[in-house]
Amino acid sequence: MNEIERWVSLEDIAHHLDVSKDTIRAWIKKEAIPYHKVGRQYKFRVSEVDAWVESGESADADKQNENGGIDNADR
Repeated sequence: MNEIERWVSLEDIAHHLDVSKDTIRAWIKKEAIPYHKVGRQYKFRVSEVDAWVESGESADADKQNENGGIDNADR
């Protein structure tokens, strides 16, 4: 029987990635990290976040400005 993966909190995923909660919030604002909103809370699946990291997309998360583009300093 397949085990259902549980949802984890923002604090849990920050700890998993060894980054601050503010970093996770910034990535959410940029829609860079995979997340799901449940009411007023953000929830994550570790497998989705790990796949995001492994894909290399996380490396670009800090380079995006708030409008979703690339900062001019990177050009």
